[in-house]
Amino acid sequence: MSASQKIHFEISERKILLRFIDLFLPIAVLAFIGHYFQFDYFKVSQSNFTWTIVLAVYLLFFGSIFEMYNLQTASNRLQISKSIILTSSVTVLVYLLTPFYTPVLPSNRLQILLFFFSIFFSLSIGRYLYIALFASNRFMKRVLFVGNSKDIDVMVEDLSKFNPHYHVVGYLSVGESNHNANVKLVSSDNLEEFVVNNYISEIVVVSSKNKLTSLDLYNKLLRLLEKGIVIRKYNQVYESSTYRLPIQFEDKELYKFFPFSRSNQNKLYVYYSRFFDIVFSLVGLMAFFVLSPFLWLINLFANKGSFFYTQERVGKNGIPFTIYKMRTMVQNAEQNGAVFAKTNDSRITPFGKFLRKTRLDELPQFINVLKGEMAIIGPRPERPFFVDQIASSIPLYQTRHVIKPGLTGWAQVNYPYGANLEDSLMKLRYDLYYIKHRSLFLDINIVMKTMSTVLFFRGQ
Repeated sequence: MSASQKIHFEISERKILLRFIDLFLPIAVLAFIGHYFQFDYFKVSQSNFTWTIVLAVYLLFFGSIFEMYNLQTASNRLQISKSIILTSSVTVLVYLLTPFYTPVLPSNRLQILLFFFSIFFSLSIGRYLYIALFASNRFMKRVLFVGNSKDIDVMVEDLSKFNPHYHVVGYLSVGESNHNANVKLVSSDNLEEFVVNNYISEIVVVSSKNKLTSLDLYNKLLRLLEKGIVIRKYNQVYESSTYRLPIQFEDKELYKFFPFSRSNQNKLYVYYSRFFDIVFSLVGLMAFFVLSPFLWLINLFANKGSFFYTQERVGKNGIPFTIYKMRTMVQNAEQNGAVFAKTNDSRITPFGKFLRKTRLDELPQFINVLKGEMAIIGPRPERPFFVDQIASSIPLYQTRHVIKPGLTGWAQVNYPYGANLEDSLMKLRYDLYYIKHRSLFLDINIVMKTMSTVLFFRGQ
């Protein structure tokens, strides 16, 4: 078998495959049961094809919310079992509660149980087949790194963490090398032989100067490219695998990571975003007015002190504004000066932890969204003190202010609160990825991830 014949599925291909399995198997099982058994509730036919379309939409929608298409979850038997139970249960429940687009409830309630278990077992069979077949070593992407970076282990770990099927088998150094690296050091003299014998399907160039110093090495890579081996820069691989930009503390050259997303100049997208913000903020404020009397009463006894608090934050173009939130910390929490919020922060009250876990403390921010100071989706608004402090160490930090800050965002759903400069840099990588790639599809993805965060109590 040649290197080019080694089979591998990219991240996007795996997610498409998972969605296909989740649609095909449940519908096929239901069609089989409806044809050979006395199952009248759900029939797959041309006359009632709407029922099938609605079921497919619900499966994909709730599957996304309950992380059925997260590759780390999909490759873990315990985690995917929990996701299958939640997806099956909520899909069936919502399907039963939308009778205008779905079948009328059957008189024999056992048919509802048969409907549920048909979906549950078909999703389970599909996912365990995926783990046994497509998540195995035979479908690993085997990769060779080429470059002069001394951080090879960190780079390999970052990529493998997001794509468990990404396997770096060798490293060819063109300058300084890290002899403690956990991947095999390859000589340029036997490069082509190593690529063939190890079924390498991709070569990643890791060069801080973005150039290769050896003409001989360049010619060898060119010959491998002609043979069908994919050659990409590390920055491109990192961005497409981790969904964040590979910026570092010292980076100052924005043009290396952008151009900005075309959506930033797309008037239709801008108008849609503002309409989306207004509608969601009105719905959110209605929910807040319904819940606030109950929350106020609990706060009166369990979180003694003021119910609301306001704070100055930095908005679009660096313009400050006043943000509204429900208080989650003890009174006078910053009497010794401003500090980063952190995991298990002792200043957070027990009731405040509940508000943060459920994101209820952020409901008053819909007022900021309605006023146009914030958007539903965008970078988290920070305080001027922290912005100045972080920007002095991370030059590109101010770039996040080119769009409105958001109630939720790509960084918020992918990374917890930042407790130090390293965390701030990681969140900035996600924020700049969103600014670069913001689109309707990415916004929908963020909304679904936010719903997962709320349902699984992952707020901080």
